Amino acid sequence: MQAGPPSPTTQTLKWRQHLSLSLPAEKSGCIWVHACSVGEVASVAPLIKGLQHQGYNIHLTVVTATGFTHACRLLGESISISFLPWDVPGLMARLARRLKPALLLLTETEFWPGMLSACKTQKIPVIGINTRISDRSFPRYKATRFFWQHWLKSAALFLAQSSVDAERLQAMGIDRSNIQVIGNLKYAISPPTVDAASLRLKLDTSNNRPILLIASTHEGEERAILNMWPTWHAACPNLLTVIVPRHPQRFEQVAELVQEKGHHLSRWSEQDNHESNFILLDAMGILGQLYTIADAVIIAGSLENIGGHNPLEAAVCGRGVVTGPYVQNFREIMHDMQQQQAAIITNNNQELEQAIEELLQNPEQLKRLHKHAALFMQDKTGVLEATLEAITPWLPAVAETTK
Repeated sequence: MQAGPPSPTTQTLKWRQHLSLSLPAEKSGCIWVHACSVGEVASVAPLIKGLQHQGYNIHLTVVTATGFTHACRLLGESISISFLPWDVPGLMARLARRLKPALLLLTETEFWPGMLSACKTQKIPVIGINTRISDRSFPRYKATRFFWQHWLKSAALFLAQSSVDAERLQAMGIDRSNIQVIGNLKYAISPPTVDAASLRLKLDTSNNRPILLIASTHEGEERAILNMWPTWHAACPNLLTVIVPRHPQRFEQVAELVQEKGHHLSRWSEQDNHESNFILLDAMGILGQLYTIADAVIIAGSLENIGGHNPLEAAVCGRGVVTGPYVQNFREIMHDMQQQQAAIITNNNQELEQAIEELLQNPEQLKRLHKHAALFMQDKTGVLEATLEAITPWLPAVAETTK
C-alpha cells in the first residue's frame, strides 16, 4: 500500500506535534495504537476496525507524514490521528497525560523508552502487537539487552509474528510467559473493492495486452528491470509493463531513466497509455487495485538489499509473485508462499529475468502460480481474531472508552 505525498499543512502539523506544541483532544479511556509508517498502518488497520466494531474509541499515533496520510485515507475520520512526539523527557508524558488512554498497543518494534516510561508512570498497560525483531536490528537489541530488559519489562504482553521473533524477544530479556506467537497481522487483509474491467481498460484500451506489474521499486531496481525487459519483450511482444516507484519523490527520476533507454513512457496521471510499452504509476493509493488485473507481478525492494515489500497484497488478489533474493523483511511469509508454490524467489537478476520469461511463455504455469497464491491466503485466516482474543483481558469496558 502507498500513501500520497504530505501537504504543507500536514508537514506543519507534524513538526508541531513532534514538539508537543499541538496536542490531540483528550480521549479518556481510549485505546492508543501506535504505528510508525505506511506498512505498519496498513497492517494494524484491520485490528483498529475490529476494535471499533466492538465499540472502542481509538487514537492512532504515527511517526511519518506518509503514514499519517495513509492512515487518513484508510480510516478517515472514524478515529483521531496525531504524530508521535519526539522521545525526549517530558514530551511523551504530555501526550499520555492528555490522551488518558486505557491501553497502548505498540506495533512491530516501535519501542520508545520515553513512551514506555510515561506509560509505566501513569499505569497505562502496554501490549506489543505484530512484534517483529528484524535481522538488522536484532544484534543492536541484543548488545543493549540490559537497557531493553529494563524498558520493556513493564509491558504486559508481546504478540510475536513468529517463533523466531519470540526467541529474539527472549534474548532481549523478555520472559517467555509474556510472549505469545500469534502470526502476522498483515494476513488480516481483504482484496480492494474495484471495477477491474474499467481499471484494465484505463491501462490498456485494447484489453488484450498482458500486464507485468513491478511493485514498489527503489533506486537501482528500475535500471535492472530495463536491462531485463528486452528478453521479456521478445517472449511477449505486446507486453505492457507498469512500474510503481515506492516513493513519490522518485517519479521524475524514473520517468527520465525509462526515456533515456529509448522507450515511450505513459503516465497514469495523464491517462494517455496508447502505444506505450511502459506506464509509470505516478499516483498514490492505486497499487493495491492494480494487483487485481496484473498478469504477472514482481515485488521490488528485493533486487537491491532493501528487504522486500509485502507480497500479501498481491496474494489476496489471487496473484502469485516473483522477487529477487532480498526478502528478509518478509522472510517467513515468503518462505511459506514459496513452499506452497505461490511465490518464486530468485537468487539474482539473471534468474529473475529467466523466471519472468518462462512465465510469459507458459500461461498455464502462470495460472498455477496465481491459483496457489489464492489457496495460500485461504489457509491464513484467524490472525485478527487471535489478536483480539489475546488482548481482551486488558481491554476496558466499552462504556469507559466513550466518555
